[in-house]
Amino acid sequence: MDTQAVQNIAALATRRNGRVLYATTLLLIIVGALLVYKGTAALAVIEKVQNTRAFQPRVNVVPMTGAAAQVNVVARSINYFAVIWPALLFGILISGAVRVLDPPRWLGQALGRGRIRSQLVAGLAGAPLMLCSCCAAPVFSGVYERSSRLGPSLAVMLAAPSLNPAALILTFMLFDHRIAATRLVAASLAVFFTGILIERFVKFRQIDCSTSDAQNTRPMLTTFLRSCLQVAVRTVPLIAVGVLISMAIAMWLPVGALASTGGQLVAIIAVALIAVLLAMPTFFEIPLALLLLAAGAPVGAAVAMIIAGPAVNLPSLFTIARSTNWKVAGSVAFAIFVLAVTAGLLVNLF
Repeated sequence: MDTQAVQNIAALATRRNGRVLYATTLLLIIVGALLVYKGTAALAVIEKVQNTRAFQPRVNVVPMTGAAAQVNVVARSINYFAVIWPALLFGILISGAVRVLDPPRWLGQALGRGRIRSQLVAGLAGAPLMLCSCCAAPVFSGVYERSSRLGPSLAVMLAAPSLNPAALILTFMLFDHRIAATRLVAASLAVFFTGILIERFVKFRQIDCSTSDAQNTRPMLTTFLRSCLQVAVRTVPLIAVGVLISMAIAMWLPVGALASTGGQLVAIIAVALIAVLLAMPTFFEIPLALLLLAAGAPVGAAVAMIIAGPAVNLPSLFTIARSTNWKVAGSVAFAIFVLAVTAGLLVNLF
């Protein structure tokens, strides 16, 4: 090998290492800013709940009472995006940063080897993000398309809302210990085992992520911004459509009506089914569950709400289907639904 070839290889390696360092630093900065943003807001909510022992949600987003139904679907969707847009922007930025990591194998190695270990690593990485399911959906898209590992990608997306530390703290503050402990256990099962089961039993489209960006001569910032734009174009329209449909469902069947459903099993199934589809901001499952209890619904229905409500919704399911297929999205929804119903029934028994 001549000297020029050696120099070219060395220059290529140096450029690749520089891009890896840049992308990793960018990703850490974005995640750090998100943790500060979400952590500050969460601490404020926890302090307020600690002082008042009550949780007052935004009633102009998801219908809480019959009187709140005067706001139409479009207005509620706009109100919803007005609440979540900073977190959604963070989700897009994180996904954009993940997609410019080079080489792609780095992400797969970071998630760990082996199914159980990779699920644990991914779940623990996703939980501190404290994103709602809509905002975590772009992160799923970026992680999956860059790593081609479905299980860990689902674990990251499910952990952000389901194992949200602040939401778990609020649940233990406001609910009976049985309900809070059931949420923690059920959320852990959803995060750490849903992806494993779906990878094993459901056919999905494998993504070839072996292509390297090392030959990309564009400035790294330009590549990152283009990546974010691609993520936004691929996910935001799906999220918007999902939110509109979700709000239409909420307007057609207000949450208060679920409490009057006859029979414990029917009530739990009805609440779990609606909760799987309903788009709600972070923490919103808590006041909805409290409303169900206050209206006389069985405890199991409240449990179904706080398990299924934050985990998935139509926008995130649309995003999963876009990156994989409808079998995977449907399997995720079905797994969360079954887990929520089972947990609700067990709480009622004990």
